[in-house]
Amino acid sequence: MQYITVVATLFASVALSSPIEVQERQLYVPCSGLYGTAQCCATDVLGVADLNCADPPTVPTDASVFQADCAAIGQQARCCVLPILEQGVLCNTPAGVVD
Repeated sequence: MQYITVVATLFASVALSSPIEVQERQLYVPCSGLYGTAQCCATDVLGVADLNCADPPTVPTDASVFQADCAAIGQQARCCVLPILEQGVLCNTPAGVVD
């Protein structure tokens, strides 16, 4: 009877003392809700329309990468409601991006 207690205690102590590797699982979502489309746009017209918009060259993994990817092609990171024919309708600045 005591043998089972000793073995259970041994396994519990090994399980509790094992190192746990913490992984970052939170993904960066630059655009959500109504403004759900990530775009790189050249010109902003009072937040109502943005001109010469395109999808970002890569999937944004954080705000600085999103801003840098758009800046590399001479555009600004934006979140738009409706991209139509390279025009963004109702666009705003994504979370974490500084204009």
